[in-house]
Amino acid sequence: MQGFTNFLWLLNLALIVFTGFALIDAATRREDAYRAADKKTKPFWLIILGLAFVVSLIFNILSFLPIIGLIATIVYMVDVRPALRSLPGGGRARRGGSSSDGPYGPYNGGR
Repeated sequence: MQGFTNFLWLLNLALIVFTGFALIDAATRREDAYRAADKKTKPFWLIILGLAFVVSLIFNILSFLPIIGLIATIVYMVDVRPALRSLPGGGRARRGGSSSDGPYGPYNGGR
């Protein structure tokens, strides 16, 4: 019985890590990328994945709610995340850059 309990604990930990990764990934994507990929909105996915993360922290894996959260997380990882990654820039927020940066790199004044 102890081995089964340890297995369930590891399974619950894996669910928490998986859902946490999806939540962080969703939070780092640009808002307009969700609309461009036609995949609901960023606040929608943050709420769904945030609830899935909290539910996986509170309830055991054998409960009904973590399974629903797992399904939502799998939908994000299999459907939404690849659609966001296929966009130019991977749907991630730009870090740094210049105001003279164009779609193909920095503008150098025709040099």
